[in-house]
Amino acid sequence: MVRTLRDILDAAAEGVFPPPDGGTTVVPQPSGRDAGVLAFTAHSVVFTDEDPAWVYEALRAVDCDALAATMNARFLAALMDRTGRRGDTVDVLTVGSPLPGEPALALTEIDDPRHPRVVSSRRRRDDVRVWVTQDGGGLLVLGRGVAGRLEVAIEVAEDVRHRGLGRALVRAARQLGGGEPVWAQVSAGNARSMRAFQAAGYRPVGSEMLLSAP
Repeated sequence: MVRTLRDILDAAAEGVFPPPDGGTTVVPQPSGRDAGVLAFTAHSVVFTDEDPAWVYEALRAVDCDALAATMNARFLAALMDRTGRRGDTVDVLTVGSPLPGEPALALTEIDDPRHPRVVSSRRRRDDVRVWVTQDGGGLLVLGRGVAGRLEVAIEVAEDVRHRGLGRALVRAARQLGGGEPVWAQVSAGNARSMRAFQAAGYRPVGSEMLLSAP
C-alpha cells in the first residue's frame, strides 16, 4: 500500500522513520497548497504531483553525494522551475508530543489580530487560532499546515526577550493541541529559536523545504 505524507509524518511523530537506505520516496501532494521535500536520516520524501520519473531523473543529474541530493540547491531549483513554485529556507522540522494540563502561562485567545506572524500563518495554514500573553509581548499561533499536521508559530516582542517567554509559549502549544503532536519548522540559523523549542521538549526529526505557489 502506498503511504501518504500524513502516514509518514504520523510515524515520525512516534519515532518511527523511513529506512535509512539512501533512498527517496515520492508521494502526492497532500493539497494543492503544499509541495516540498522532507529529509530524514539517509532517506528523503518528495511530496509533489509531478511525475516521479522526472523527480528521480532530476536527482540523478545532481552532482553530489546521493544522500544530500534532495536538499542540494540544484535539485531544489530544478523542482521550483518545474512546478512554478518558490521556496524560502530549508528548515529544521521538529515535533513535540502532547502534554496534559493547562499552560502555566496566562494566555488570552483572540480573533483577528493584524500581526505579521498571524497574516503569514493564515497563508500557510488552516483553522488558525491565536493567543496573546497578558502584556501583549508574546503571541502563539496554532494551525493546520502540511498534510493537516498541527503547527505552531510564536513571536516574542524585543523588549521582553531573554526571559524564557519563547520557551513557555512553545511548551504551552503542546498543552493547547488537544492531545495531538505539535510540529514546528525552525530556520537552521535561528539558534535562539532552536534552543527554545528544544528546551520545551521538541525533537528534531528532519529538514524540510516547503514550496509555495506564487
